[in-house]
Amino acid sequence: MLEFFMNHLATILICLVLIVIVALIIRKLILDRKRGKSSCGCGCQDCPGASFCHPANKTHTNQ
Repeated sequence: MLEFFMNHLATILICLVLIVIVALIIRKLILDRKRGKSSCGCGCQDCPGASFCHPANKTHTNQ
């Protein structure tokens, strides 16, 4: 078992580094989404998918 790890140490380290990078990217996307930042970087006025990213707020009235 130790021999396997020693023979594949470079591959294991590269995979671990890539996993950490992907996890950090996903974390940033989630935090940006919670802060209301857009991931596309352009304005929403001409975007056909704007209603999916920023649905209209429904207001409730008491009658």
